[in-house]
Amino acid sequence: MEYKDFEEALQKLEEIVEKLERGDLALENALQLFEEGVKISQFCNSKLEEAEKKVTILLKDRSGDLKEQPFELTGNESDLE
Repeated sequence: MEYKDFEEALQKLEEIVEKLERGDLALENALQLFEEGVKISQFCNSKLEEAEKKVTILLKDRSGDLKEQPFELTGNESDLE
């Protein structure tokens, strides 16, 4: 099944997780749901990666000037003011 957007896919993934957590499914059905969940998870992950590439933040450098930079988590956030 194709999903239009991240929110729709995430909602379906949450439904699948709830069904699997109940534990009352036959093995065949549980495996089918698990496989669908993996595909949805991959879709959601790709959407998140796309969004991360688009996110841009304004950072203030040491001289106080605002500078546009791509969003990256580097662990060097202490360089920011």
